[in-house]
This record gives sequence, C-alpha cells and structure tokens, in this order.
Amino acid sequence: MSNIEIKKVETKRELDDFVAFADRLYADCPYYVPDLHSDVRETFNPRKNPGLEFSDIQPFIAYNKRGNVVGRIAGIINRRANEKWHTRNVRFGFIDFIDDPEVSAALLGAVEEWGRKQGMDCIQGPMGIFDFDKEGMLVEDFDQMGSMITIYNYPYYPVHMEALGYRKEVDWVQIRIDIPKEIPPKYARVANLSEELFGLRVRKLSNEDVYKKGYGRKVFQLLNEAYSPLFGYTEMSDRQIDSYVKRYFPLIDKPMLPIIENEKGELIGVAITMGSLSHALRKAKGTLFPFGWYHLLRALKWKHEDKAELLLIAVRPDYQGLGVNALFFNDLIPIYNKCDYKWAETGPQLESNMKELSQWKPLHPTFVKRRRCYKKNL
Repeated sequence: MSNIEIKKVETKRELDDFVAFADRLYADCPYYVPDLHSDVRETFNPRKNPGLEFSDIQPFIAYNKRGNVVGRIAGIINRRANEKWHTRNVRFGFIDFIDDPEVSAALLGAVEEWGRKQGMDCIQGPMGIFDFDKEGMLVEDFDQMGSMITIYNYPYYPVHMEALGYRKEVDWVQIRIDIPKEIPPKYARVANLSEELFGLRVRKLSNEDVYKKGYGRKVFQLLNEAYSPLFGYTEMSDRQIDSYVKRYFPLIDKPMLPIIENEKGELIGVAITMGSLSHALRKAKGTLFPFGWYHLLRALKWKHEDKAELLLIAVRPDYQGLGVNALFFNDLIPIYNKCDYKWAETGPQLESNMKELSQWKPLHPTFVKRRRCYKKNL
C-alpha cells in the first residue's frame, strides 16, 4: 500500500496547505525567493486569472500517513497553446516535494492520469499557463539567489525527474553581467548609427502614457508580436494584457523602462527592467501584511539592492538586427550606475535563441542558472 495520499485541491484548507508548503520546504534555504501567497491563490481563481478563459488547471497535494503535506503540483492544459503548436500537452507547474521518490512519482502520476483522461498524449514542465509565468526546473547553480520571476528548487529535483523517465525538451539560461562604468564603444557606435540611419529614438513612459494613452497595452502587444515564434508561447488576450499592466507597471521605476519608437512614432522596442526584489520578498515571507509591503516599498523606492533585473527585451520583428538593443544598453548603463547597481541578470532565455544570446557579448556575460523543461510521452 502507498504511504502517500494525493488529493485534488478543492477546499480552502487544502489550498492553504498547497500555498504554505513551499515556504516550509525551503524555510532553511538561503537562495529561495517566495511567491506572494496572494499571487499563488489568484492563479486558481477564474475571476482573477484571465488565462483560465482558455486553460484548465487542477492543483494536487500530497499527504503522508500522519496527515503532513509532503508535496504539491498543478496540472495545466492550455488549449490555445495546444491549438497553436498542434500538440496535446498537459503541463505541470508548482511542483515541490520532499526528497522521497514515492512522493514525486505520486504527484507526477496524478497529473499524468488527469491529462490522459482529457485526451492528452504528452506531459511537459515545469511550465505555467502563460509564458511569463515561472517555468523551467533549475538543473545547475543551486547555490545562487533566486528571483521573483524564476523557480528555485533543490538539487534532488532533476534526479527524481530523470528517474521517472522524464527527458529534456528545452533549456533556458540566464545571463549575468557586471555593470560597466562606461558604455562599451560598440554599443555607443551602433546606437548612434541606429538613430541616424533609421530615425529611432529612446524615450521613457509617464503614467499618463501607460494608462491614458494606451502604451501599457502597446507594450504587451509588442511582446506578443516579438515572442510569438518562441517555444510554447501563446499570445495574451486583451484581458490578460490589462491584468499585467495593472499588476506590474506600478512596480517599475519608469526611467528603467525605455521604449524605442521610429520616426513615425510607432513602438518598435521595449526593455522592461527593475531593481531586484529578491531580498525584500524573502523578508516579506510571502505576505504583504502586516509588514511585507514595507520591505517591498523600501527596495523599490529607497534602498536598492546591488542587482538589476533585466526582465524582458522585445523588438518588433522587422527591426531586429538594426541596433535596437544597443540603444537600450546605451540608455540603461548610465542609469544603472546612477542607481549604484553593481550587476544585472536577465530572465531565462532559450539556449537555442542565438540571436538573443549574442547581443550580450560586448558585456562579457556569464551564463548561469540553467533550467529545464522536461517532457514524457503518456
């Protein structure tokens, strides 16, 4: 008989157990950055999560014989992604478990069976509903601090995955750079040429631009256009875009969010960057109240961490290769120095996206934190 009971999360108590488990599992880990509990809960709430208009999601939780939580996972079927990519994939996300093969096997087995019953023939993950959700299991560099946009997991996780017959589908890497005191000559030269030859200009958005003139929506529409060919990507709906604008734009210091327009005033590029909130989120311990909000506000407004987060860079496809990225770096490097950021790190980038990875070469990048999407036929 199995020592593990897998239950579908259906009650408030079970959802409480699901949300709290990761914080307990990583309580003594100095590299783990917790999610805000409210964000996790909203993932499963159709009124709060526009992605559930075209996706099904089912969280599961694992209990041992003493009634203690020993693992969690969520099954996800993104119907829009399956239609776009001509697949029948069930995804798994929010996977956390103690170092017990019986637990990991039971959790993944629950999602596999749930997917089969809905006609799926392959399981992949960790992934979210949408490409901007956390994705990719960490397979290297377990001794480096995580971030608010990435998964952290213990080194035993990928060992369990391979033992269960899961294999690599794609890998992402992150790029770490030391902030140079001066703009590299190549960036300065290419930026000047881009301005002169193509009529490009960098500008910063005001709150009026974002909320009244529609630039918040324009930014995410550009992300849809630029990221459409990338692995697993599904375009955001208008409701999703409005949700992201409302959630994330208030967190970003507008000088750290350069956009690039052409001579017609069309938006052709955006770089979304901000100061790291990793240490602040660790202090907040997953909640905004009573004191979590203070740690986040302090990190955003008064006491910057040493690290800048290069969250997203997107360029309209017909302008890629015309020096747009040099314009971003030409603008951002002096700002980072003024804010006294010592180094910066990108979000996960596909290892196969050589066009994206090659742009960092003048900054002497270090490739860190490899993470993996696993797959298995059902």
